Amino acid sequence: MARMWWSAKPASPPSPGVVALEMARLNLTYPTALVLQALSRGFHYGFDIMDATGLPSGTVYPILRRLDREGLLNSAWEDQATAEREQRPQRRYYEITRDGAAMLAQAGERYRVLDQAVRSGPMKPSRA
Repeated sequence: MARMWWSAKPASPPSPGVVALEMARLNLTYPTALVLQALSRGFHYGFDIMDATGLPSGTVYPILRRLDREGLLNSAWEDQATAEREQRPQRRYYEITRDGAAMLAQAGERYRVLDQAVRSGPMKPSRA
């Protein structure tokens, strides 16, 4: 099975044509681009991303799972003790990878209004 350009360590960056093909394969929709943008601005868990983008949970969580599966995000569950101490459900924190950032840069070229679509940063810092 051939490895995708973001999961292998290429000798040089992929050509714009390769990136465009990968974007099409990944179905880089506007909501997906919004989620990547929110992650790049410091929103690290689902509800935080929903607040920043205005997207519903039925859109955000499938996108996060897909991006994580494709290697464009890293994710980890917080300690159960932290969630219990704050009397809330355990959170899964997401972080955009270098490959995810490259995909976001390409999305920014596709969707020119992307930069204004996500509020500037978290009102309170989320744990990364």
